[in-house]
Amino acid sequence: MSFFWNKSLTKVVKSHDFIALVIVVFAAWLASRSLFAGGYFNMHDDLQMMRQLSMEKCFLDLQIPCRWIPDMGYGFGYPLFNFYPPLPYLVGEIFRVIGYSFVDTAKALFILSFFVSGVTMYYLAKNFFGRAGGVLSAVFYIWAPYHAVDVFVRGAMNESWGLMWFPAILLFSYKLLSKPVPSFKKKDVFEFLPNVILLALSWAALLTSHNLMVIIFTPFFALWCVVWLVKTKNWKSVVPLVVSGLWAFGLAAFFTLPVFLEKNIVQTDTLIKGYYEYTAHFPSARQLLFSRFWGFGPSVWLENDGMSFQIGWFHWITPLVVGALLFIRTLKTKKFDQLFWVISIALVIGATATFMTHPRSTPIWAHIQALQFIQFPWRYLTMVILGFSFAVGGLVRLIPKAFSYPIAVVLMAGAIAYSWGYFLPEHGKLGPLTDQEKFTGAAWELQQTAGIYDYLPNTAWTAPHGPRKVQAEIMDGTGEVITGTSGTNWEKFSVKAETDVTVRVSLLQFPTWHVLVDGVETPTFVPKTEEWGRLYVNIPKGDHEVSVKLSDTPVRTAGNIISIVSWVLLGLILFFRRNTLMHKA
Repeated sequence: MSFFWNKSLTKVVKSHDFIALVIVVFAAWLASRSLFAGGYFNMHDDLQMMRQLSMEKCFLDLQIPCRWIPDMGYGFGYPLFNFYPPLPYLVGEIFRVIGYSFVDTAKALFILSFFVSGVTMYYLAKNFFGRAGGVLSAVFYIWAPYHAVDVFVRGAMNESWGLMWFPAILLFSYKLLSKPVPSFKKKDVFEFLPNVILLALSWAALLTSHNLMVIIFTPFFALWCVVWLVKTKNWKSVVPLVVSGLWAFGLAAFFTLPVFLEKNIVQTDTLIKGYYEYTAHFPSARQLLFSRFWGFGPSVWLENDGMSFQIGWFHWITPLVVGALLFIRTLKTKKFDQLFWVISIALVIGATATFMTHPRSTPIWAHIQALQFIQFPWRYLTMVILGFSFAVGGLVRLIPKAFSYPIAVVLMAGAIAYSWGYFLPEHGKLGPLTDQEKFTGAAWELQQTAGIYDYLPNTAWTAPHGPRKVQAEIMDGTGEVITGTSGTNWEKFSVKAETDVTVRVSLLQFPTWHVLVDGVETPTFVPKTEEWGRLYVNIPKGDHEVSVKLSDTPVRTAGNIISIVSWVLLGLILFFRRNTLMHKA
């Protein structure tokens, strides 16, 4: 990607951008300071190391992309990465390759979410408000209380990664919508193409970071695009915008296509029932605006929550001030310029998202079924901190320049001081933990069963109640199963059958397991009496070698092919552009 950044990096080093980025990076380091120590911390979603281990096993077993993991589902296997976004754990493999432990890899991924989200917000806000505004917005974004909830309380790796991509998507889409569409001459196309590609990469990153963040963010993104299209009247820019969107889908198709088209083969109803029903998780206005309660417990009914949903005093009062100043400025000047629109959009995003977290929005949730899969209305706090943090940067353009820097410094210091105690793990420090301790004993068993109903195959009445003890067993007839070998998505064993036998394989049925008996594919079935949805196969009398392998469905294969073509196309364009630049040099 050198042709995107070879000039801009030089400009950064030579300009005040360097100083601004140092401040943003320092703010991110302060927010993640406790994660640089040894040890680990308690969190709600304590599956980060298990997911990383599962991804690594897939890589070592050449199951790429990873879809089925062998250790979860109580050891009966689980289609986790067919539905759960893989990007953080794909990046995590880079840390593993260079020698990080699983403990340190999980912490490094959380740390990265602070740093990247700060940098992307800086560049978004800088584009409209200058460097000072960019730094102010970035610091507010990093230090929003809900950002601390995501990392230190919930341990929501994928959601914290979603926060990284929102500003980038808004920035690159604006760059597309605000510039005239070039001709199809090679020179013009290459000047325009970087923003198309960067927007596609940003959207692909979001699609593979968090499914629900896509649902939450998309309407606000649509509002953003419509406003700039109407304002600029640059209607031709819809074409590159659509191209970028299709390219993003192509880059992520290996994951997004199965998510959209294969959700009917798992029990998705469990995602919106019981504890996960949205009606139980609306925070009150007091919790959002005034309470300074902080805790590490769960979200529960009414105001008995053990966790905080506060926006943060600095994070909602400052945008109110910005809105008031913008209103006064507009009354005086009658100007509806870029500054007016960008701050207005940011405030609308923040205010609308705040409303969506509150019980008053219940009719909307009730009528739009897709929203119910978001589970927790307070997840809209991601959009609250996006919109309000972005709007805060506009303050430096609404007050006299002589006061803008001192006030920005005071606000940043205030926001950091306000949230200082939130950006720490429970008990204020990390506890001792090794990979071995996490992957043995009771800790291992807890990770095997956690989230077992999230993507349980439809063939199961209920999740397994106990751990897997055998590879396979004879359920009818006389014979013996001789345990063999297994991998992430395959099993091999022998059967010595004295009569015709029915063998139950200790795997949850899922499209498309293939069973080969002596190399010949044999039909499988799940009896009506099989409550866990395990795989059965009839085997004739005699000695047989049995192999079981999960292959891709047509949907998964199509997704893989689309992604390969999309990534190859990207690589060819980058290679061609690099050679063009070298030739000119």
